[in-house]
Amino acid sequence: MNTPAMSLVTVTPLGFIPDLKNATLVPLNETACENWKEIHHLVFHVANICFAAGLVIPTTLNLHMIFLRALLTIGCVLFIIWATLYRCALDIMIWNSVFLVVNLLHFIYLVYKRRPIKIEKELSSLYKRMFEPLHVPPELFQRLTGQFCNIQSLKTGQAYAAEDKTSVDDRLSILLKGKMKVSYRGHFLHNIYPCAFIDSPEFRSTQMNRGEKFQVTIIADDNCKFLCWSRERLTYFLESEPFLYEIFKYLIGKDITNKLYSLNDPTLNDKASKKIDRQPSLCSQLSVMQMRNSMASTSDSEDGLQMFLRGTSSASSLRNNQQEFYNAYGVSRLQHDVFC
Repeated sequence: MNTPAMSLVTVTPLGFIPDLKNATLVPLNETACENWKEIHHLVFHVANICFAAGLVIPTTLNLHMIFLRALLTIGCVLFIIWATLYRCALDIMIWNSVFLVVNLLHFIYLVYKRRPIKIEKELSSLYKRMFEPLHVPPELFQRLTGQFCNIQSLKTGQAYAAEDKTSVDDRLSILLKGKMKVSYRGHFLHNIYPCAFIDSPEFRSTQMNRGEKFQVTIIADDNCKFLCWSRERLTYFLESEPFLYEIFKYLIGKDITNKLYSLNDPTLNDKASKKIDRQPSLCSQLSVMQMRNSMASTSDSEDGLQMFLRGTSSASSLRNNQQEFYNAYGVSRLQHDVFC
């Protein structure tokens, strides 16, 4: 009969005290510092100062990210110099080389985004007068004018639009140079000067009704240049840029208001039109649109047109002439009261 194997268990007596004198001790210099090493080279400390300065830059500073990346880049360069020349540590040099490449790429990208945007000479006055006061960034203006629009020209006497012939659905334009005159059935209405929309009332009035024709004739009174957008592509672009969409609503409304003042005072020149800086109301926009549409649909409108054009430039006279206009051309007073 086989005797079962017994496992050996080491039992420590209760009264046993280990011999600490003969125990093997781990050297203290492997787990703790016996003596502090000498201070590193000045390059090491300057590198850390750059890191610290970059991290404490306030985020409210306009260029804080550029400064942060620049200081991190300088710090990495100094660490590489220290690790190579004074420490001879290959691993420190390699890691800081990686950090240097990453920060340098970020720095270059941020500086590239901050580059000055060059606006074409022909468009610089347009930007400074219409878009810069409304805080439109140059890069956004460049996108607006660089992809789906072109600069066209007209010689003196050439027509931009002919009443009852030219469609209003194709384009939206701003005059850059020269002067245009707007007339209806041979009667002069008002002038169009640089940095003003040429067909803003038509653009506004046909946002819901397509397929309409110009109710006025627009002819170049000088050699003219104008910026012309494709209406369909412009509308699509503005839908993707809510800020610029609101800017265009304001600019077009303001332009329609200026044209309303010009109708009241046909002698209004470019210098005087610059002083008209009122926020447009829907009432003002409807006035011009209804005027053009009503003129085209009324056969005996010439007498009323002359009455309207004989007004003065004062605000009270403007309201009186608007009332005469409503009566002469059949515009609903109720419609005026509702929107104003």
